[in-house]
Amino acid sequence: MSKSAHVIAATQLALMLVTPAFAQNAPGPLEINGQKVLTLVSNDPPGLRCNNNIQVAAELANTFKIPILIYPVSFMPAGTKAPIVWYGGENIAQSGGKLNGMISFTELADRFEVDGVTRQDKTGLLLSPKVHSSFEALKESIKAK
Repeated sequence: MSKSAHVIAATQLALMLVTPAFAQNAPGPLEINGQKVLTLVSNDPPGLRCNNNIQVAAELANTFKIPILIYPVSFMPAGTKAPIVWYGGENIAQSGGKLNGMISFTELADRFEVDGVTRQDKTGLLLSPKVHSSFEALKESIKAK
């Protein structure tokens, strides 16, 4: 084997050892009925960033008709670090990587708008004025702990 072949082989091996978690595929389907799936993997039990992601997913579900799947990290391959979020199979957030695993409503809502995701016919209860203030207070109390 030539010296350059050894260098290429060593580089490939190093990349496989360093990036296996970041190359991980989304569990479950990437699309349901032609729509991209929002997939979350959360710690078991969920921590601050995982709770944030689940709350963002709930707000998104009250605004958009989007399939959402949530998996506990205990159902993932050994060594998986949560939280992780995929949209249509694209990794958009991961613990220790992109956004350190935490998503925001605004970023995803903007992405959904660009992708032409259908909006709910009426806003869900979570975003109604009576419920929304209590929901915001709940989110703040979780962040404070």
